[in-house]
Amino acid sequence: MPCNDRFLDIRRDPHSGELLARGGDSEAHSILQRAGFIAVVRLHETYHRAPVSLTQDAESRLATDAVARLRAAGYHVDCDAPFDTDARPARYPALGASVSHLAERLRQATDTNEAADVLTELTAPHDGILAGFDDILGALADFFDGLGNATDPHTARRLRYLADEYIRVIHSDLAHTRERLADRHAPHPGRRGS
Repeated sequence: MPCNDRFLDIRRDPHSGELLARGGDSEAHSILQRAGFIAVVRLHETYHRAPVSLTQDAESRLATDAVARLRAAGYHVDCDAPFDTDARPARYPALGASVSHLAERLRQATDTNEAADVLTELTAPHDGILAGFDDILGALADFFDGLGNATDPHTARRLRYLADEYIRVIHSDLAHTRERLADRHAPHPGRRGS
């Protein structure tokens, strides 16, 4: 019997006219967001809606694209007739999947050197994941600085605060952990090397 998380509905709400997507698991939610939907998180459910102020044609393109992407990923999607499509766009691994692969490498690490190598990918000062994340937060803060809304400077300051305080602390702690592992040169007692 198929898992209910593999089923979704993408329809216009008959009362509000709002374009909504309901159902699916976290992978489906990622696909919906990459297609352009906005997540709405409630206490007992998460669903997605089209961004505000889109034309009906733009909403139809968004929904059709989402249906195609979801079906290409193996989801069963019930949808309003205008959104139905036989298109199945090519799927490429998301950048986050590459980062998540590091967790699998840690689960398979048989000694401290292998674990340190994984942490190096996170903590490398020039091109590590955390350095890249810090750069993204800075670029996003710069973007908000130039948008022009009254709240945008506050958002920019908040993003810089996250980068300066939280990312710096996480980076420092993980870099210290990496150095300790790199100096240890010990096999993991519960794992065997090949």
